[in-house]
Amino acid sequence: MRFFANLRADLPASVVVFFVAVPLCLGIALASDAPPLAGLIAGIIGGIVVGSLSGSPLGVSGPAAGLAVIVAGAIEELGSFETFLAAVVVAGAFQITLGLLRGGVVGYFFPSSVIKGMLTGIGVVITLKQIPHAVGHDKDPEGDTAFVQPTNDENTLSSIGNMFEDFAPGAVIVSVVCLAILILWEVVLKKRSKVFQIVPGPLVAVAFGIGFQLYAKRFAEKLALEPSHLVQVPIFESIGTLTSQLSHPTLSAFGVGAVWITGITMGLVASLETLLCVEATDKIDPLGRTTPTNRELLAQGAGNVASGLIGGLPVTQVIVRSSANIQSGGRTKASAIMHGFFLLGAVLLIPTVMNEIPLAALAAVLLVVGYKLARPEIFVQMFRQGGGQFIPFIITVLGIVFTDLLIGIALGMIVAIFIILRSQYLNSHFLHIDRENEDGTSEVRMRLAEEVTFLNKGALQRELDGIADGSKLVLDARETTRIDHDALEIIAEFERSAPRRSIKVERLGMFVASATPRPVSDTDRSTDRAGERPGPAL
Repeated sequence: MRFFANLRADLPASVVVFFVAVPLCLGIALASDAPPLAGLIAGIIGGIVVGSLSGSPLGVSGPAAGLAVIVAGAIEELGSFETFLAAVVVAGAFQITLGLLRGGVVGYFFPSSVIKGMLTGIGVVITLKQIPHAVGHDKDPEGDTAFVQPTNDENTLSSIGNMFEDFAPGAVIVSVVCLAILILWEVVLKKRSKVFQIVPGPLVAVAFGIGFQLYAKRFAEKLALEPSHLVQVPIFESIGTLTSQLSHPTLSAFGVGAVWITGITMGLVASLETLLCVEATDKIDPLGRTTPTNRELLAQGAGNVASGLIGGLPVTQVIVRSSANIQSGGRTKASAIMHGFFLLGAVLLIPTVMNEIPLAALAAVLLVVGYKLARPEIFVQMFRQGGGQFIPFIITVLGIVFTDLLIGIALGMIVAIFIILRSQYLNSHFLHIDRENEDGTSEVRMRLAEEVTFLNKGALQRELDGIADGSKLVLDARETTRIDHDALEIIAEFERSAPRRSIKVERLGMFVASATPRPVSDTDRSTDRAGERPGPAL
């Protein structure tokens, strides 16, 4: 079967994503003021349901840190978690509608500099957030990516400054040894034997963390980690106990307007975050594949409907898990699906084993992921590409680090759009201008490109205003197939004012099938040269 064709690569990757996903699911639930089980449900649904329906080969879905603040506020505003679940179902239905209407096309309009800034910014945030966990300072829940931490009075930088207040020698030993294992595995062992390529280094690192904790509890209690420094998966006595604790949306909540407003808001934000992640994931896919964005919205919508119906948080495609999947060698969406089954199995079968995993061990795994996303050479590469690429890139990085993911991306987009508009104004690349002297008069010939859009308005206006009085202007659009109405209006206004400046205007081959002709008086209307087909009135 095709599903198992890349099992040798996908299985180890799914194990790594599973270990990364467990604390993230629990941490995001904590940051969202939701039950821990809700985060795990969202992770399971994101892996199994969304993974099965999605066309993304490497994207991994689950509860998203970018929605934590919205979720926490919505639960409080709507009055109960069950009412909030109705909003999650509405969000899913909205995403399905968006997918059917082919709204995924929005994902193709994010500038490359912003996407690269998003990846690098997340890498920096992961690194900064995991440093305190590596020494035992675990006040900020795993999965949080915001600068201001929602569960305490710290921020990303102050947390690093205060981390030695909770210094735990056992955590330091675990994180240092795990980092050494990961680096040795990546740099040396994988190159020497195929065995080390099959067995993922993060699995060995986490196994060491569990072994250390079990040993310390029995033989070196001073080094043993407290429960607050370990993964804390809810323990259920049986499947029946688990199912009895599942929450379901209140049916009457679907008639409440606030539920629909909250649901559509979450649907919009979740769709935007997913499309951004899709673009970022495709960009670092070693096989260069492209995810069908409309199908992705449909899959995310189905996942959110399912998650809301059984008590889970809203899901999106998540860059931390997706990048961990790629860097661990994942090749197909089988790795995302299997990680969902691993989550389900861990909750049902081995919660006590999961609760022996030190957060310091997972911090080591995430530190490696963060470094790979934000390698120093990426900054050098973007700088060499010039200000048009570097400025939106670095603004996105700084915005993500010092605010949160969505605000950082919004800042990067604003700067990128400003640079694009400024470039369009300053550079008349859509015009080829020849100036000639003929019988003592100045003739300016403007040859328009195949397509002239509204983005060219400023540059077109500037070039027309710069024509000297008494000149002759030839507007040559014989090779032009489309001119936006905005550009036509500027040309028409110039033609009307040209006689007052003793400027003669001549048009060649102007034909715009899609534009509505704007009438020009016979006095001001220019004539075409003999032998040329006259264009329509502007």
